[in-house]
Amino acid sequence: MSGYSQPQHQSTATAGTLQTPEGAPMLRHRISWGAILAGALVAIAVGATLNVLGLAVGVTMVDAQARDTPSATTLGIAGSVWILVSNLLGLALGGYVAARLSGTSDGHDATLHGAAVWATAFLISGLVLGSMASGAARTATNAISGAMGGLGQAAGQAAQAVAPQMDTDALTERARLTLSGSSDPARMTPEQRGAEISSLIVVRVTDGNLSEADRRRLNQLVAAEAGIPEQEAATRVQAYEADAQRMAQETERRAREAADAAAKAAAMASYWIFGTLVLGAIAAIIGARTGTRDLVYLDSRRTVT
Repeated sequence: MSGYSQPQHQSTATAGTLQTPEGAPMLRHRISWGAILAGALVAIAVGATLNVLGLAVGVTMVDAQARDTPSATTLGIAGSVWILVSNLLGLALGGYVAARLSGTSDGHDATLHGAAVWATAFLISGLVLGSMASGAARTATNAISGAMGGLGQAAGQAAQAVAPQMDTDALTERARLTLSGSSDPARMTPEQRGAEISSLIVVRVTDGNLSEADRRRLNQLVAAEAGIPEQEAATRVQAYEADAQRMAQETERRAREAADAAAKAAAMASYWIFGTLVLGAIAAIIGARTGTRDLVYLDSRRTVT
């Protein structure tokens, strides 16, 4: 045996832990951010172009004069399918561009480049759409604020114009008669009875029920207002309460149904968005794997003469 011996790599190991041997080679970075950014921009541009084309086709199908326009459901389904296919094609082409420009010949590296293109395109699209939505909301808020300010100014000017024409003495006299009038429903004016009936109805709606004294007072007021016996007035009040309770229950039922429908629609939309994102990632990875470069092997042959 010669004096040559294998180099000894020092390593440190303890129970339950394993450390990298000293002097191990470091792999170079194999990511190309330029290729990823280029692929993401290509994906967004292709998807946007195809979506604009789909919008043009959809608008062309609208024929208001001949009344031959497809239904809203048909247009919605066709539009959703078109948007999905357009985005998938854009992401597939973007993944292909990223893998091709990165120069990689490894399938795993190409897969990761395709996934990076999908994530980058998603983030850029989200930022652009978020900025557009924020700008639209800001414009709408400014318009509403300007309109409300104009209405407030107009209302103030109208009030100032009408105020001098009001007879404050007449208003004061009317309030005095309403508040200090007779407590006998038969001797009260229609305005006084109407005001007290309204206040009792507010109590009924707010508290959910009337005390026995308030109910008896309401029956007397209704009897005097309608010119009917108090027993018939009590029947009317009970019928009104039954109708009001039935309407309240119907309103609550409709509100619950609307809330359930909104929740189901939100859940369905979330599932569709999730499926679209997953399909987009798959399309970008397939495009990247397709764009992976092939290794070229040179077979050197030497001719011996």
